[in-house]
Amino acid sequence: MGNSKLPKDPFNVIITGVGGQGNVLASRIFANMFVRRGFQVTIGETFGASQRGGSVMSHLRISAISAWSPQIPKGKADVVASLEPIEALRVLAVYGNPDVQVLANARPIYPVGVIAGMQIYPDIEEIRKSLEELSRKVWIIDATDEAVRLGYPILGNVIMIGALCKVGELPVGRDDFEAVICESVGNDKVRINLEAFDLGQKFLTS
Repeated sequence: MGNSKLPKDPFNVIITGVGGQGNVLASRIFANMFVRRGFQVTIGETFGASQRGGSVMSHLRISAISAWSPQIPKGKADVVASLEPIEALRVLAVYGNPDVQVLANARPIYPVGVIAGMQIYPDIEEIRKSLEELSRKVWIIDATDEAVRLGYPILGNVIMIGALCKVGELPVGRDDFEAVICESVGNDKVRINLEAFDLGQKFLTS
């Protein structure tokens, strides 16, 4: 685990994805890990056509001293975690800055226009290059593929939480995740969630 303090206060995290990926649940779990440590967390959410695969974005403002408005100011994200790669670019266009760090799931979810052949979805290496131009540090991880190997594709969001906890020397870790997940899922699902979290941690451990 990192320090007992935040890298900055407030620490601004955006968790984004598309409808059905579980990023709202991931945001709640991640926030509760900090609450357990005595931090104040304000969450603001925006939804596109989430039932139809539209953008879903959660703003988390984490502080040791006070509550903040739920909306992160433009250009003020510290970390962006995206469960879908191109959604990271959408967020950075508004909330990015030269010091932002980005964690993105490699697996694309193609919008209807791409499926219908009317739009082109960029190659993952093109996305990586663009992300690197817009941020200080980028990690693209195979969260969905690893979750599929576990037998629970939806656990891509938990793998992302595990990786996210390694970004920026954050003062939360596995013990906090275990405590929160034990309150969130049935006993029979705790072990597989911990396994998913540990996989995410390994992605960012050199």
